[in-house]
Amino acid sequence: MFQGSSALTLDAKGRINIPTRHRDALLAQAEGRLTITRHPDGCLLVYPRPQWEKKREQIAAFPMQARALQRLLLGNAQDVEFDSAGRVLIAPELRNAANLTRDVMLLGMGGHFELWDAAELAKREAEDLAGGMPEALDQFSF
Repeated sequence: MFQGSSALTLDAKGRINIPTRHRDALLAQAEGRLTITRHPDGCLLVYPRPQWEKKREQIAAFPMQARALQRLLLGNAQDVEFDSAGRVLIAPELRNAANLTRDVMLLGMGGHFELWDAAELAKREAEDLAGGMPEALDQFSF
């Protein structure tokens, strides 16, 4: 179960260092093999390969009405592996799609991660908080 946020920096080649607290779990769970793809919200999704393989089957079974989402998720998926320093390369196409330049945030979302441009995430969180809690969460208590 991945949780928490990590402020990271893309290096000049477009690589990020996977935080040690997640790296060990990812090595044990997926041998350092990940899949990165686009998310409709404008960030990137980062899945351990075994999780992605299950998700990929679900996405491939979408009805034709969801073809655009299927194209976004499957058509942009890139398989990556840790290098010897625990870094992964974010493909230029994916960096451009999510407007990732230098400062990024990696968010643990349970079984996967979201990778955001740090400024965009801060803006999105401020907008979300200003909008209040959705009605679907009326029964939720902190």
